[in-house]
Amino acid sequence: STAVILYVYGYNYLRSQCAYDVAPGGLLASVYHLTRIEYGIDQPEEVCIKVFAPRKKPRIPSVFWVWKSADFQERESYDMLGISYDKHPRLKRILMPESWIGWPLRKDYIAPNFYEIQDAH
Repeated sequence: STAVILYVYGYNYLRSQCAYDVAPGGLLASVYHLTRIEYGIDQPEEVCIKVFAPRKKPRIPSVFWVWKSADFQERESYDMLGISYDKHPRLKRILMPESWIGWPLRKDYIAPNFYEIQDAH
């Protein structure tokens, strides 16, 4: 609902969406940078929204239906951090193969077949 309200108030451009792992074992965050684009304005107004989700089964409403440009950006956040965006029309992996297990940008992620330098022979 916050996204719809901001769109109505003129924030008609989704500049970027990204996500990050706040702390090991802690919350995940999805960040939206919005801009109000108007003709003849040199310094457009901008706003940043952060939505936090629990690490276990993180779910956030998708803004795809408000800003279509969120399509690939939310898919990348899903692929790398495992955040599910409710009502996203094509939420599937975009960078990693569908068979990939885990979420590579989480701070507690352990890469498959990863060996510490001291364990290498």
